[in-house]
Amino acid sequence: MPSWQRTLALMVGVQFTSALAFSIIFPFLPLYVKQLSSPSSWSIEVLSGLVFSVQAFTMAIASPFWGVVADRFGRKLMVMRATVGGAVVILLMGFVTSAEQLVALRAVQGLLTGVIAASNALVASVAPRERTGYAMGLLQVGLWSGVSAGPLLGGVLADLVGFRVTFAITSAILLLSGVSVWLGVQDPFVRTKQRGAAGAGFLRDWQRVLSNPQLDWALGLRFLVATGRATMEPLLPLFVAMLVPGTTRTASLTGLIVGISSVVSTATAVSLGRLGDRIGHGRVIFWCGVAATLSYLPQAWVTDVWQLLALQALAGGSVGGLIPSLSALLARNSQSGDEGCVYGIDNSVTSVGRTLAPLLGAACAVWFSLRAAFLATGLLFVAVTVLAALTLGRPGSPEERGGAPAGC
Repeated sequence: MPSWQRTLALMVGVQFTSALAFSIIFPFLPLYVKQLSSPSSWSIEVLSGLVFSVQAFTMAIASPFWGVVADRFGRKLMVMRATVGGAVVILLMGFVTSAEQLVALRAVQGLLTGVIAASNALVASVAPRERTGYAMGLLQVGLWSGVSAGPLLGGVLADLVGFRVTFAITSAILLLSGVSVWLGVQDPFVRTKQRGAAGAGFLRDWQRVLSNPQLDWALGLRFLVATGRATMEPLLPLFVAMLVPGTTRTASLTGLIVGISSVVSTATAVSLGRLGDRIGHGRVIFWCGVAATLSYLPQAWVTDVWQLLALQALAGGSVGGLIPSLSALLARNSQSGDEGCVYGIDNSVTSVGRTLAPLLGAACAVWFSLRAAFLATGLLFVAVTVLAALTLGRPGSPEERGGAPAGC
């Protein structure tokens, strides 16, 4: 097996275990906040919202810095930083005595972690450019498999051993991921004098990457996709409860819908990523944008939870093609050695989308209705489709160039 394939196989496993660990705590975080004392006068709802949003906000700030550091000192080191740093912070979460302390640690988590961006940069630096769609698709398989299994495992552990012990178990899983990277990954990174420069070098690297219009278009599409995916996340349980009034199985039904969507995303990620390597990722992005639009817009008019489940599954399959294809475009249009910077900015852009998306969904629900939030999500994917049609697959586009643009 070629060395890049061995690295890819190990990183898929790391992506799975880290996604599993980070998503274990999602089901019970609001309950943990409710259990903790709070010296401030903030409500449980406000504190729960901060616990989820502050991590994405601080990650948006820190990711570009970590990306440049990765290009200067190695991508393997950054994966270890994200996993081991996450292990320490999540372990400390099991010892907090107030909700404000938990919010502060979630902010630190956003500053220190970022396994997805670090893994993408590492794999993009070792995989052949013509196989990036396949490689990124496999990484998504690891990611969504972990995201699918994590909440279920977290709910079971929280019921069996309690919240605080579950944090310790989560920390151990992340630490194991970091150790496996340390022992198993061989990073071909070679530090150069130019990469070792400090000070204004950070700004110079960001400027070089962002001055490439092809990367800018791809990053804009990443922002729209990230925002569209996250708009309905906090509202989905409420919508399920509205469709099935009086049920005691709202959490189970919501978990089933999210799980099925993730499974379908996992199933389509590799096949559509590989298809993009053959026919062009711009085409895959365009048609997946069309499919996502046709999947999200009808959800505003569903009358049964099983209709919602079917449409969410179709939407998950569409997203399964969008994310690895966009990751492959970022790799194909970045200069060798700039992978960390590119994926650091990419992680920042997607984190901003995840920060703003719940606010957009909540505004639609408050000003109009829960169903209007699905319409807003569908319109975001309309924008993805139009932007892909205008910028991808034409002369001078990322698809036509296929490699690193001059001066990037």
